[in-house]
Amino acid sequence: MSELAAKAEKLDAADELALKRAEFVLDEIVYLDGNSLGALPANVPDRVSDAVQRQWGSLRIRSWEESGWWTAPERIGDRIAPLVGAAAGQIVVGDSTSVNVFKALVAAVRMAGEGRDEIVVDATTFPTDGYIAESAARMTGCTLRPVRPSEVPDVLGPRTAAVLLNHVDYRTGRLHDLPSLTSAVHAAGALVVWDLCHSAGALPVGLDEHGVDLAVGCTYKYLNGGPGSPAYLYVRSDLQPRFDSPLPGWNSHAEPFGMRSDYEPASGALRGRVGTPDILSMLALEAALDVWNDVSIESVRAKSLALTDFFLECVREYVPEGRVESLTPAAHAERGSQVALRCADAGTVMTRLIERGVVGDFRAPDVLRFGFTPLYVGFADVERAARVLGEVVGGS
Repeated sequence: MSELAAKAEKLDAADELALKRAEFVLDEIVYLDGNSLGALPANVPDRVSDAVQRQWGSLRIRSWEESGWWTAPERIGDRIAPLVGAAAGQIVVGDSTSVNVFKALVAAVRMAGEGRDEIVVDATTFPTDGYIAESAARMTGCTLRPVRPSEVPDVLGPRTAAVLLNHVDYRTGRLHDLPSLTSAVHAAGALVVWDLCHSAGALPVGLDEHGVDLAVGCTYKYLNGGPGSPAYLYVRSDLQPRFDSPLPGWNSHAEPFGMRSDYEPASGALRGRVGTPDILSMLALEAALDVWNDVSIESVRAKSLALTDFFLECVREYVPEGRVESLTPAAHAERGSQVALRCADAGTVMTRLIERGVVGDFRAPDVLRFGFTPLYVGFADVERAARVLGEVVGGS
């Protein structure tokens, strides 16, 4: 046994989250793509079967009330809230991340008030966020200003209405400074919208603690909700009476079954709802969240940093010098829960890694991404992944 393999064995033996792995459906593959699609929690299939066969098959329309379908968006939102540092009553689940970005950003501009006609957006953002920011700017008569997150404090001013930022960069895994950037936006009199897709379920966020205005996120990555599982929208409690959604729907009406021609928004987080919820996906997500019942996000963060530290250590040992370059910051305060390696032939390398049982993903033109989900990834997985990577790029 190599020195690093022996170290992995000791780390796994001391891991307080190691038993969580048994709560997922896994095999011998080293799965390091949970930052794209989380693994299946083992309790989900039976819960979905019940939703289909009993709730839909037997109870049918009665399930909107008797099975709690109608209240699912807020109920599940309250399950997600502790994972992102929010009190109950501020998160509603439903729609996609893209739709929620649109709702949040337009509402932020509307709340910012007259004279504020500029939207600042992360220039390195996930493409869809950029597309939506550009469309929202056109629709609200705003100018769009793309800048790097580090440049945000320098461009804020009396015209700034809203700022859309990613908590973790999806390419590099860089963790941006949510507290200080939120504070800077507020000092300029603007509102901030945070995209939490690559941080929720991987590290503490602190939405309430840091006074974040609005936030959105997906649930199919570190929250393991399943492919296409519904996203969520956070609206800080004191802003909810002013939240003016650009997508008013019957589900967010104060009298949803009144079928009135005039729109009157519901109170609270319900204003973030639009149309009929995707119940089957939502109930699968609710079941998936059970794995968090006895887990603190702080323990997850501690293991995440240990896993990524160990992976980088193993890469330095196993991978021939000069073949890869880490794009992920070494500093813990600047690192999410993934490691991105620049590699000249990254697409081919990832294909060969997958053939050998190590699953990460490739981002054009030259990035290998490895996501570390602490609830089911162990240190032996990390050692094996780095060793196989060294063999692949070294020609073994």
